[in-house]
Amino acid sequence: MSNIPETGRTQRVQIRLIVIQVLVFSLLLTLGGRLWYLQIRNGDEYTAEAAGNGVQQVVQPAVRGSILDARGVPLADNETRLVVSASRTELLKMKDDGVEVLTRLADVLNMKPKDVQDKIRLCDSKTPQPCWNGSPYQPIPVTDEATTQQALQIRERAEDFPGITAEPTAVRRYTAPGKARTAQVLGYLSPVTDEEIQEAQDGPSPYLRSDQVGRSGLERTYDKELRGKAGVTRYEVDNLGRVLGEAENDPAVSGSSLVTSLDARVQAVAEYELAAAMKKMRGETDKITGRKYEADSGAVVVMESKTGRIVSMASQPDYDPNAWVGGISGKEYAKLTSEKSNYPLLNRGIQGQAPAGSIFKVVSASAAVRAGHDFNDRYNCSSSYSLGSQTFANFESKGHGPITLGDALKYSCNTVFYRLGHEEWVRDGGIKPKKDAKDWFYRTARDFGLGSETGIDLPNEVKGRIPDREWKQDFWKANKDAWCKQGKKGGTYVQQIAYENCLEGNQLKAYDSINYAIGQGDVLVTPIQMATAYAAISNGGTLHAPTVGKAVISPDGKNVQEIKPKVTGKLPVNAQTIKDLDKGLRSVVEPGGTAAWRFGGWPQDKIPMRAKTGTAQVYGKQTTSWFATYTDDYTIVMTISQAGTGSGASGPAVRKIYDALYGLDAEGNQDLKRALLPKPQKALPKIEPDGSIHAPKVEPYDPTPVEPEGQPVEPEEQLPVQPTGQPGLTGSPATTGRQP
Repeated sequence: MSNIPETGRTQRVQIRLIVIQVLVFSLLLTLGGRLWYLQIRNGDEYTAEAAGNGVQQVVQPAVRGSILDARGVPLADNETRLVVSASRTELLKMKDDGVEVLTRLADVLNMKPKDVQDKIRLCDSKTPQPCWNGSPYQPIPVTDEATTQQALQIRERAEDFPGITAEPTAVRRYTAPGKARTAQVLGYLSPVTDEEIQEAQDGPSPYLRSDQVGRSGLERTYDKELRGKAGVTRYEVDNLGRVLGEAENDPAVSGSSLVTSLDARVQAVAEYELAAAMKKMRGETDKITGRKYEADSGAVVVMESKTGRIVSMASQPDYDPNAWVGGISGKEYAKLTSEKSNYPLLNRGIQGQAPAGSIFKVVSASAAVRAGHDFNDRYNCSSSYSLGSQTFANFESKGHGPITLGDALKYSCNTVFYRLGHEEWVRDGGIKPKKDAKDWFYRTARDFGLGSETGIDLPNEVKGRIPDREWKQDFWKANKDAWCKQGKKGGTYVQQIAYENCLEGNQLKAYDSINYAIGQGDVLVTPIQMATAYAAISNGGTLHAPTVGKAVISPDGKNVQEIKPKVTGKLPVNAQTIKDLDKGLRSVVEPGGTAAWRFGGWPQDKIPMRAKTGTAQVYGKQTTSWFATYTDDYTIVMTISQAGTGSGASGPAVRKIYDALYGLDAEGNQDLKRALLPKPQKALPKIEPDGSIHAPKVEPYDPTPVEPEGQPVEPEEQLPVQPTGQPGLTGSPATTGRQP
């Protein structure tokens, strides 16, 4: 028998039971706490993860909508190519980060291993192109030009190429019909980034990781309409990844097609003639300096005068937008973004800024009328205009005596506008402006739409600059500290300029208004702004927001959303002044006018032509050529940087574009069978229910000589005498402009 009392054993048993109970309750409490944490505290998170583990989705990218010209000719569409892609996620799971696999892939694709590896590295601020700026979790295209044999090798040897796919895929194609690239207007695509996916998460059109996004041009403006909706099929899978069944299927919806007001044939002519004019001028010598013209960039805009629709917009230098398809190479990217190539990504039709020169005189003439001057009064066109010790010379230092404002446009007389600009500056109080200063010359420019965006449906349009009193004040505030630090009284020329700018750089000086009156000094305009203004004169005074998009058509062709022309305002002058301007501009192409030598043989009785030449001085560069014209149907504005005079450099090219539009020969005889677009295109192309369209074929432009024989050559020109006396107090030296 045990010597332990019965009560002692009972106590030990009770203690053991209590311990066991404590342990059991502790375990239950721990389990309950864990269940609460998993189900309540982090329930949503784990529910989502569980759903993800049980469902896998396969994305079928939507076919991007086409961009068509006004007749239905594809400017951008899609073609099926064999695309080889690499899954960065799978490659990084390998011990060597997939280097061995990529090396084998490079051998199959006949590429260098480094080039393949560069294709799938991620872009950041320090990584040069080529690199991938899309999501790192989606397959990254290595090439979209794989051959059938290469694709078969990859698919048949799948064990040698884990993480590599070779699939037929719809790839963007920029067709260049008739060799018209239309590069800057169309824009380009690149992969969606993780940041964009996150930002659009709760929006009406969220991105998928497979999406390509428009980065410039029409591709960007109409990205939502063109992109469509990717298809997503969700499969139920077990924990081993085996498919148990289809959970949900959202079919892909193709993007809509964008019909534009562009005409591929006219675009081909405009691109060719702009490039040819620049090439020609690079072979010419500036008679003043003896230097060859650089003619380094240019733009031309062809617009419907009555609607503001863009028929053609060309910019030089240009590029092939197909370079972006499938990922751009480092060499090509450097070329497109380098100073040496003069930045071909820029659309100089809406982003190129320069002083306007004499094509600005329609604004100054309108301002003079608003200020109370009669358009048909006589104004002295003297050989020069004096301001104290400064002399502002007329074109060729010639005078024409008393003439009307219409004749001042015809002969491009600087001194008439010098005088008017100066007189209005004095009337407004000069350096100390009156409280009720009218500033008609500056206000009128803004009322013409200058100094602000036109509202064209293309991204990144620039505003230009109207250097009025407000701008002078803002510019002075921004630069005052630097001027005061650099300036020195009695120092070098640069130091003296800085010293005076520090003290009085916010004052609108007399010579500022004198230069401004002929489109010089600090004024900056763009080709699209001047085309919009001249089109308004043509149509009787209505300003439009220029448009390239004409309609968005659903993939089946049933839903048509037309993009109507948008009126943004009226010219700030009455109907009579517009008629007077029109008459003066018509005289520019008639005998004695500055553009007459470029329009010899033009059928003025059938197709009235109006024009204005302009040659603008740009500090530190050769003169910029401007040529602004219009008929009842079309407005064409061309500019070429560092190319000499308006009529000399741009005139012949503009004439050839008109000849192609109307089907005219050198003598002005019209053949409607040869005319590309004698009247603006109104009807929309028809898209069939299957998405197809019967587009006419576009032949490459075949330029033929249209220069009338025996026409007078351009008169000798000389720069106006530069003002002498005290240095200017603006941010740049005072200029008077080479006119016309």
